[in-house]
Amino acid sequence: QVQLVESGGGLVQPGGSLKLSCAASGSISSISTMAWYRQTPGKQREFVAIITSSDHTEYADSVKGRFTISGDNAKNTVCLQMNSLKPEDTAVYYCNFHTWGGRPYWGQGTQVTVSS
Repeated sequence: QVQLVESGGGLVQPGGSLKLSCAASGSISSISTMAWYRQTPGKQREFVAIITSSDHTEYADSVKGRFTISGDNAKNTVCLQMNSLKPEDTAVYYCNFHTWGGRPYWGQGTQVTVSS
């Protein structure tokens, strides 16, 4: 069973930066999209950013201009560069892959805490 593994989370001060990475434990073919979501206690998981197989990107309004998603389909990896972090960015961040066949893959999540 192929799994997604996130890394790079941690504690950072407001205004700081973090880079999250996500890699598949095995090979996943026919990836159509790679994305990041985040979730805080008591709230639904929310969309953060997505990159398609043609390198088209989209972002949630709350992170536009601060976060950058990048991905490598061949290597089954996706990253999220997060700059100018705010306390409201505190959450567990999850990576997500979707194949052209519609199968979703999720990581186990990595905690990001923005606090002074």
